[in-house]
Amino acid sequence: MRGAFIAMLSMASVTAFAQVTPVGLWRNIDDKTGEAKAEIRIVESGGVLSGKIEKRLAKDAKPDAKCEECKDDRKDKPMDGLEIIRGAKKAADKDVWEGGKILDPENGRDYTLRMTPIEGGKKLEVRGSFGPFGRTQTWVRAQ
Repeated sequence: MRGAFIAMLSMASVTAFAQVTPVGLWRNIDDKTGEAKAEIRIVESGGVLSGKIEKRLAKDAKPDAKCEECKDDRKDKPMDGLEIIRGAKKAADKDVWEGGKILDPENGRDYTLRMTPIEGGKKLEVRGSFGPFGRTQTWVRAQ
């Protein structure tokens, strides 16, 4: 009986820990309009995070849209399924993932990426920067 209780506690702590990570499905919210633009799936492989647009939610999203502004291997790839996050790794001793890049498919530019889970992992602060300039969006974990 005591062993089952300890097992349940450890499973609960693993579940809670698993949520304080960028891994999962997120809705990115346009910082200008406040509207959800897309759902992005972030996955981890070998300690490195990547993320793809799973579904675009913007009212004006064209179903057959391609990344015309992209300049690398993503040029003319469909927006649905497009990898926009590459190479982020967890910083030592803090709940921050950085060192990767995030693509803005609207202008084709890659920005230095920093992701910080907030509110117990319910939201994700996503900062893209270029030198001293940048902007932060708050993404919401999709259910």
